[in-house]
Amino acid sequence: MTQRDRKNSLKALFGGDVTLSPAAPPEAGEGEGRAPETKSMEIPPATGQGASAPLTSASPPSRTSSGAVKAMGLSLSSIAKEAEEARTLREALSQGETIIALDPAKIETSFVTDRLSDEERDDPEFLQLVESIRESGQQVPILVRPSASGEDRYQVAYGHRRLKAARRLGQPVRAIVRALSDDELVLAQGKENAERRNLSFIERALFAQTLVAKGFDRKLVGDALGVDKTELSRLLQVADGIPPRVARAIGPAPRIGRPRWMALAELFANDNGAQAAKAEDEIAGDAFRETDTDSRFQRLFERLSRPKQVEAATGVDTDLTRPDGRPLARLSRRGRGVTLRFAEETEEDFIAAFGAELEAAYAAWLAKTGGSKGKKKG
Repeated sequence: MTQRDRKNSLKALFGGDVTLSPAAPPEAGEGEGRAPETKSMEIPPATGQGASAPLTSASPPSRTSSGAVKAMGLSLSSIAKEAEEARTLREALSQGETIIALDPAKIETSFVTDRLSDEERDDPEFLQLVESIRESGQQVPILVRPSASGEDRYQVAYGHRRLKAARRLGQPVRAIVRALSDDELVLAQGKENAERRNLSFIERALFAQTLVAKGFDRKLVGDALGVDKTELSRLLQVADGIPPRVARAIGPAPRIGRPRWMALAELFANDNGAQAAKAEDEIAGDAFRETDTDSRFQRLFERLSRPKQVEAATGVDTDLTRPDGRPLARLSRRGRGVTLRFAEETEEDFIAAFGAELEAAYAAWLAKTGGSKGKKKG
């Protein structure tokens, strides 16, 4: 939202003259040349400390247009965000701290990861953040501490997304430098996540698991996440029950709550590695990687929930790759049927050569075995 749009929205919210920006379309039902309805309100000054005066309308109340209602909703969200940003700045200034500009290249990430999304991947709001900083500048500083890796180096406590946005834009990042212990950094990181963009269930579970593995007291971990002992135990149960590689391949899955993550963890329990093998096969497929994070969870959950006889009937897909890791082909087997589908960028000469080699290989196999092993039983 630009400064002019914000000003117009605030006027709509508080009853001032509503001015549509040039880009705003006319309201439905407004004829060409018809002036939009406006409403003016005066706020008399306070007559004494703590005194308040009633609002008086300079004109009869008029019906609020649907556009104004939408603007009011946007304004409320914007006001809440700006109030939180102002509070953060006031707290920093009240503690005698200063905000300085730092080179993002000199700032390291926190020693504990809390998010599974990588910039805009599975986080569409990241691109909005980049554009907001591009247009209006960085309004809220990040929090960093001096790094033990060397002089003029820092480690971020919170503000990872703003740091990534500054890197994307190639500009300095505004930061508060504060001496923090590891415990203080963890608490600050958890507090910022709770106030600005809540972590999904699996992100909180992996965050808790990492902190416990690093030797942090469970009470501190619970305080950082804002959960009690029972909920912390559930988070750790899920994180310990799902292979880390599988959880990270699924991603944050913000719409998937605790019950379904716990159900997925149960599917991995006591399977002697069979479920883990199926999960590895699923997350390696192009169809899995190309869908959104919530759908990735659903695909895997459905795959692992199938009865064995259904799994055998539906078959297995295997992705073949080039030496550089790019897709080459997909081998699909359904019962006795086998399909090999090459990637679109696969060279035509190779496909032709492969066909000839396959025919020659089959002829050699027939000559050696007589094909008896391949004959169907009568």
